[in-house]
Order: sequence, then C-alpha cells, then structure tokens
Amino acid sequence: MGDAAMKEFGVAASYLRKSDRERLEAQTRPFDMKKECFVPDPEVEYVKASIISREGDKVTAETEFGKTVTVKECDVHPQNPPKFDKIEDMAMFTFLHEPAVLFNLKERYAAWMIYTYSGLFCVTVNPYKWLPVYNQEVVVAYRGKKRSEAPPHIFSISDNAYQYMLADRENQSILITGESGAGKTVNTKRVIQYFASIAAVPSGKKDAAAEKKGTLEDQIIQANPALEAFGNAKTIRNDNSSRFGKFIRIHFDNRGKLASADIETYLLEKSRVTYQLKAERDYHIFYQILSQVKPELLEMLLITNNPYDYAFISQGETTVASINDSEELLATDDAFDVLGFTQEEKNSIYKLTGAIMHFGNMKFKQKQREEQAEADGTEDADKAAYLMGLNSADLIKGLCHPRVKVGNEWVTKGQNVAQVYYAVGALSKAVYERMFLWMVVRINQSLDTKQPRQYFIGVLDIAGFEIFDFNTFEQLCINFTNEKLQQFFNHHMFVLEQEEYKKEGIEWTFIDFGMDLQACIDLIEKPMGIMSILEEECMFPKATDTTFKAKLYDNHLGKSSNFQKPRVVKGKPESHFALVHYAGTVDYNINNWLVKNKDPLNETVVGLYQKSTVKLLATLFANYAGADSAHESGGKKGGSKKKGSSFQTVSALHRENLNKLMTNLRSTHPHFVRCIIPNETKTPGAMENPLVMHQLRCNGVLEGIRICRKGFPNRILYGDFKQRYRILNPSAIPEGQFIDNKKASEKLLGSLDIDHNQYKLGHTKVFFKAGLLGLLEEMRDDRLALIITRIQARSRGVLARIEFQKIVERRDALLVIQWNIRAFMGVKNWPWMKMFFKIKPLLKSAETEKEMANMKEEFTKLKEAYAKSEARRKELEEKMVSLLQEKNDLQLQVQTEQDNLSDAEERCEGLIKSKIQLEAKIKELTERLEDEEEMNSELTAKKRKLEDECSELKKDIDDLELTLAKVEKEKHATENKVKKPDRGDGCFG
Repeated sequence: MGDAAMKEFGVAASYLRKSDRERLEAQTRPFDMKKECFVPDPEVEYVKASIISREGDKVTAETEFGKTVTVKECDVHPQNPPKFDKIEDMAMFTFLHEPAVLFNLKERYAAWMIYTYSGLFCVTVNPYKWLPVYNQEVVVAYRGKKRSEAPPHIFSISDNAYQYMLADRENQSILITGESGAGKTVNTKRVIQYFASIAAVPSGKKDAAAEKKGTLEDQIIQANPALEAFGNAKTIRNDNSSRFGKFIRIHFDNRGKLASADIETYLLEKSRVTYQLKAERDYHIFYQILSQVKPELLEMLLITNNPYDYAFISQGETTVASINDSEELLATDDAFDVLGFTQEEKNSIYKLTGAIMHFGNMKFKQKQREEQAEADGTEDADKAAYLMGLNSADLIKGLCHPRVKVGNEWVTKGQNVAQVYYAVGALSKAVYERMFLWMVVRINQSLDTKQPRQYFIGVLDIAGFEIFDFNTFEQLCINFTNEKLQQFFNHHMFVLEQEEYKKEGIEWTFIDFGMDLQACIDLIEKPMGIMSILEEECMFPKATDTTFKAKLYDNHLGKSSNFQKPRVVKGKPESHFALVHYAGTVDYNINNWLVKNKDPLNETVVGLYQKSTVKLLATLFANYAGADSAHESGGKKGGSKKKGSSFQTVSALHRENLNKLMTNLRSTHPHFVRCIIPNETKTPGAMENPLVMHQLRCNGVLEGIRICRKGFPNRILYGDFKQRYRILNPSAIPEGQFIDNKKASEKLLGSLDIDHNQYKLGHTKVFFKAGLLGLLEEMRDDRLALIITRIQARSRGVLARIEFQKIVERRDALLVIQWNIRAFMGVKNWPWMKMFFKIKPLLKSAETEKEMANMKEEFTKLKEAYAKSEARRKELEEKMVSLLQEKNDLQLQVQTEQDNLSDAEERCEGLIKSKIQLEAKIKELTERLEDEEEMNSELTAKKRKLEDECSELKKDIDDLELTLAKVEKEKHATENKVKKPDRGDGCFG
C-alpha cells in the first residue's frame, strides 16, 4: 500500500505508515548484518552497537553513543535488515528477540505511529497527545479492509471483529488491557465510535423530544461522558483514569446493524470518595459541579465554588491542566439528556452528590466525661439532610445513637467520635457507589431498544495492573482480575492453540512459554486461599487484622512460592505480605481489610434513607439488608432468597462478577489489544526502555509473537478451503467424480507453487504458518484478476462489434448525403434555380419589412401602455401621500385613544375597586337580609300559629255563645213554664 493508496486516509496517513521515500531511504542505508547488533545496558536495557571483535564467547562492540563494551556472545542480538525498520507486524522479523521488539516500538513511537501488530494481536503506546488518526475519513478508509490491507489501528481490530462476527456468526470480544494510564479507555471509546459509525441504522424524521434524546449510536457514545464523570479521576499516572472496570456489549441484528447495548461495571473505587493521595483528585463530577458553568446548581446544592471548603474533595489536587471542568459538566449534562434522563433524575443525582460534600464537613465532638459523640454544630448536617430529603435531627441522632440488634431486642448504642466519622464516610461511599450502579442500570434501560438481537461484540476496559508504594485490598482485587485476564489470554493464545494441534493430529512439539499463572490464582481464590481466609475471618466477631495475617502465614508462608514476606524498605509504608504476580512482586498492607470486606453501614441511617422524600435515595437502599436481617432470612425456611443473598462480602461479590465476566469472554472469539505506558511523567514522545520492557515481558507480547511464528495461527475447514481456493487450479480436482474435501484440499495444495512446509493437514482443517494464507489470498486475487481481465476482453469485443455496426450505419448515411449533394450540384446552374436564388432574399426582405411594421405597431402599443403606467404611478404616488397623511392622523388618533384608554383603565380600576367594595357591602347586606328573612319567616310561622289558635278560640267562643244562647233560651222557657201554673192557681183560688 503505497503513497497513492494511503491518500484515502487523508492527514492521518503520515501517522499510520512510512512514506515510499522513507522506505526507499531505509532500504538503501549502509548495513552489515554480521556487525550490527544490540547489546545489554544497565540503564536503558539495550543499545544499538557495532561488533569490533570476537574472542571465544566474548564480544567487543562499540555502542551508538561511542562507548566500547565487552559482553557474552549469548547477550548479543543481531539487528534486522533495514527493510524491517518500523515494521508494522513484528511477527515478520527475521530475528525475533526483546531488543528488536523494543526498538521497533520506540522508532514507530518517535514517528507517532502508535499502533503495531505483534502476531495475532495489537500493541498500542500512549502518545500523551491528540493525533488526527480517529476522524470519520479514517473510519471510512478502514471499513471492510483485511488486516493486511491497511496499517495497524484500533479501527482495523474493530473491523476484523465485526467482519468475523458476520462471517462466522459468532460473538466477539475485544480485550483492551494494560497498566493504569496506558490508554485503555481512549481505545475503548474509539472501538465504540467505529461500531456506532459503520453499523448505524438510518433514521427517519423525529420529533423534538426524540431528537433531544438521541439515536442509539448517540446514546452508546454518550454513555461514556456520563460514566466518566462519576467513575474517572486523576491519579499519579493518568489525568483521566477509569476507577472502575466495564464490559460493554454492543448487540447487532442479523444484518449487522446496531440493535442495542448494555454495560456491566466492576470494582468502582469507592474509597476515593472520601480519601485521595496528595497528587490525585476525587471523581471529576465534584469539580465539574463547582466550575460555576451552571450557577443554578451551586444554589440548588447550597454550596460555594471553592473545593477547599469541602473536606472530602480537597485532600489532593483540585484542578487538572488537561481537563476543562466547565466544558466537561456541560458534556455530562448533555449526555444525561441524550440518554433520556428526566430533569427530576438529574436533579436527584446532583443533590446526592452535593449532600456527600456536606457529609464530609459534618463535625462531631466527645461529650465531657462520656464515651459518647455529639454534633459540633448542625449547619452541614442540615444542608445534607435537606438535599437528601431527611430530617436533620433524625440524621444526627441516627449517627450518634444508632439502634442495633442484641439477640432478639433492639437497643440504642452510643458511638464515640471515631465511630461516627467512620459511619459518615461509609454512608457517603455507599450512597455514591449505589448511585453509580443505579446510573449504569438506568443507562442500560435507555440502550435496550427491545429490537431483535443476533450477535454481540464485547469491549472490556478494566483497571490495569497496579503496583503502588501502598497497596491494599482494592489493589488485590484489581490485580487478581488482571491475573485472570492474563491467564485467559495465555490460555487462548498458547494452550488452546497447541491443544488444537494435538486434537487435529498435527505433529507438534509442546512449547512451554513459562506463563503459567494458575499457582497465583489458586493462592488467591481457592479454598483456604487469601480471599477464602478473609471471608472466614469476617464471620468471626473477634477476628482482627492480626489474626487474619497469622492465618495467612500459617497456611501459605513457605508452602507457596507466590506468597512471600515483604522486604522492609526504609521510608516506605508498612507491608504485611507480598504476592508474586505475573507483572511483578507486590507488597500488600492488610489494615482494615476485614472492615472493607464486610463493608458495614449504620442501619439506622439506612432506614432513614429508605424513607427519604428524594425518590432516588429511597430507591438506592430499597433492597438493602444488613448482616442481621441476612442471617435471619437465611435461617428461616420461608425466608426470601433475595434478601439473604443481598448481604455479601465485597470479595465474594467480586469473585462472582469476575466469574460471570470470564464465562462471557470464554463464549466469544477474543481479539487482544495491549496498551503500553511509555513513561511515568506523561511526556509525549518519550519512552523509558525498562518500563516498556517490563510491560512487554509481563503482557506476554514476546511470547505471543514467538508462538505466532512457530505455530500455525491461520486455519480453515477443508470444505471452505476447497470452495474458496479451487479457483487457483481447478484442474487439480477431477470433475465428475466424488472426492472428499480433505483429499481435494491436499491435491489442490500439492499442485500449487508454494513452500509445502508452511502448512499442515489436520483431521478437519488445514493449518497455515503466518503469512502463507496471505500469499494464497494474493494468488487468488491474481487469478481473479486474470479471469476478470478475460471477461473484460470479451466485453470489450462485444462493445467493439456494436461500435463497428454503428460505424457501418454511419458510412451508409454518408453515402446517402453524398448522393443528395451531387444531385444539388447538378441543378445548381439550372436557370430556374438561379431565379429561385435571386427571389429568395427578396422574399426574406418582404418578410423583414412586415416584421418591422409589426414591431413598430407593438412599440406604439408599449409606449401607450408605458404612458398609462406612468399616469397610474403618479396617481398611486398621490394616493400614497394622502394615505400616509391619513396614517399619521390615525396614529395621532390612536395615541389619543390610548391616552383615553389609559384614563378609562384607571377609572375602570377605580370602578372595579368600588365594585369590589359594593359587592362586599351587598354581600354583608344580603347576609343581614337573609337573617332578617329567616327571623321574618319564624315570626310569620308564629303569627300563623297564633292566628290558628285565635280561630280555634273564636270557634270555641262561637260554640259557647250558641250553647249560652241555647241555655238562655231553655232558661226562659223554663221560667215561662214556671210562671204559667202560678197564674192558673190564682184563678181557681
């Protein structure tokens, strides 16, 4: 691939491959293979040298720096010829050894070619600066190209994985590993960028809400800024170090288009929330919030913009030159929007982050003559409680006087200051960790499109091997993870390769590459291993760090070569035991390992969290179960399995997650990317040889190249081989008779002009040495080119015959034209024809005069029309002047009306006020009227009652009067009767 072919890579070309001129210069430089060599150097590992003389097994050489040295013959390594300078695949070296690999990487790095193949995998060196090798132009250039067709690049690894997935219908994984600060996260982002670009689904029109939320590819890319804000921090080696591991699965449909994605995270370094080393920093999100780019956040979280006002986040550095916290906050907030987080969810995340800052400022003091802590001011507790939706008094009480279970009873237990501060730190870390894990779940919900999935490509980005001056429980977990990953790499690259040779019946001498890591892994994870003993000690209430150390020494010191006593180094922190890892010996300090592994929380405060008015906080702790509740539910038959299992030691949970990860990886076809950190000072272009050599040895880079050279890295099933390469010599396989695929492949290979020692025939596959399959592909391309050339020749023949037919037709047409011209020439001098030629111009003149008359007439009409238009224009102008005047009058009138309206409005307001007052008065009078009417109705009722009584009485009186009259009448009658006899007696007498 020369300069012409590299043009499609644009400005990136010079950072990916040497130019033709450079290659030519390298090949023509003076070189003596017998003299040019590498010799060891105590400071820089190896230097280039030229041999002066040989005496026995001693060699005298002059180094490139002019120094003369004498070394053993076995320590002298020959240099490769100039054509191998800055070679892209180090497996192609004539002389494969440590200095050749080191100097090739160094020379490529000096030319900013940071990607190099080494056998079956890719090595990348952190450039510590931006290079223009990741733009869309480069993505397009790598798409669909074989590894051999383009320069080494992470995009090439990604495209190969994608093509293997489609061709083999098998899940793939890309393991990006290396030490902390080597550039794993950046390369992970580039892999995701590549897949999001080449496998994006074309989208139609979207509404505004959907546009804000973003497409699936946007969401996959935007998951990074969101997680980095809460999971990345500045460390000594790396300004943007991932303090958690992640396995991103990108799912594709059966057409190879993006279907969905999900993320699994491992080992968030939650201790960083409350503690950082001097040259380090807390998680980015804290400083992003304080950057003042969103002042409303400071107001909402009740915080200042000074990080030194908050104890948790100001123990180390607070600013990083390479990071703009203001821009990063906007990116984080945008990422939340693209991922579909609601405003309430965003506010809750920010509130809990702010509450953690206030938690770190809470002060406590010892009560006089008591082992009891009390709050030393409540301002910070009030702020934290407000942001968390808690009662401040309940929070302080829960911290200073938590309720604990003793037997079957709950009692209140007093806490001293140290215990309270520990509880504050543990609760802060727990809130942060659970919030981070909730974010991952929430992001996965956004990335789950419910579309059909067929295959996935997993991308692993996990914290690299760590060796610090002070190594503790977190470092053991990280280093154990890297041991397992290195073993997986070795197993895939070395053991499985050689096992397959044996299974296929290929003659093969077993090669021991000295990379067996099982002893160290067993020491950590097997029964009575370090983690097993740690978990056992966590079950005993009286166990301490000292008893844990004693058990470790009893079980492993002197019994395992990987377990050692640490060396005492003056000025370095205390260490309690040392482990021999694949990357070197690490001294570990076991202080607080039992507490870290149990990870206890103040359950009284957790109970408050569960009842918080902030929905997110209550959700984070909804399924929390402490040690007591776990034992209870585990002891009852009907106990919930989920509750019992929710209390797990940190080491057990980590092993469970790690085993799931390894199961996932074993189900895929892996692709390995090894990231190298070039120097400890983050200086672009500088390479420290001892540091790089240490990584090359430990990462298995050299062993990978060696097995690639000695083994058979390429293999194809006989049926596939016959189908693909039969074109090279079709006559080698007889037509019209049955022949099995193995025999056919053997005959085909035997008929080809290739080195027959470069391949082996297995039971089901044919195996090739590195480079041979590429040669077969070239031969196939040449054969196809020949066939296509023949097709082109035949096509050209057909096209030529068609063209010839057209020429014949044109010739016939010319003959007809010639006959007509001859006929014309014959009549040219005919008198009548001459007359015709003379009359013809006159005819034209008459026509011209007629046209002129028509034009004059048209001109006259146009002139009249113009005059009318002018008159109309003047009329309109006058009308416009009058209209303008009218408009001005109307404006004055409007102004007057507006003034009147203002007065009317004022009067209206006054009337409204009067109306309101009158309405109030009417309401009052109405109420009085209602009272009066009510009284009136009562009096009317009474009146009616009295009237009824009167009428009754009148009736009674009438009756009495009648009775009286009757009695009077009877009385008179009686009186009359009495009087009559008296008168008769007198007459007789």
